[in-house]
Amino acid sequence: MAIDPQEILDYWFTEPVCRHWFSATPELDQEIGDRFQHLWILASEGQLDHWMTSAEGCLALAILLDQFPLNMFRGRPECFKTEAQARTIAGFAIKRGFDETLSGTRRAFLYMPYMHSEELQDQDRSVELFERAGLQDNLAFARHHREIVRRYGRFPHRNAILGRPSSPEELEYLASEGAFTG
Repeated sequence: MAIDPQEILDYWFTEPVCRHWFSATPELDQEIGDRFQHLWILASEGQLDHWMTSAEGCLALAILLDQFPLNMFRGRPECFKTEAQARTIAGFAIKRGFDETLSGTRRAFLYMPYMHSEELQDQDRSVELFERAGLQDNLAFARHHREIVRRYGRFPHRNAILGRPSSPEELEYLASEGAFTG
């Protein structure tokens, strides 16, 4: 059976799914795992790198490696395992101008691996990309993510998941009403 990047895009950008992009349900998490974990494994092993010949293929890989693990492995260290690969693919696509061919929402998901990074340099790139593309809603979140990484050097909400100790300042932040929890 041929595997096609369009399968990822058709699924991710449909109304029932896009309604839950940033407020997933356990049912959606399970569905994504059931339908796409085998593809995530292939992508994580580089077996789908041939998709990188098009904007759509790069976008599908970015979603598969950056977004889907957050659902499939919610609350577990694996949810961050392929973030760096997703950034590499996004960088590849940007270098080739593939991002310029994508609509705003699709382009935002190509850029999101930078927003998910705990490296300040990637956070700066995230802000620059969303700003340059005029994606104002995403830009506000990119700036917020960058400020968290600038302040703490990482995302404090990941500490428990990754088994990292939290500083007193991070614990205070996590207990606050305005804390970003993922």
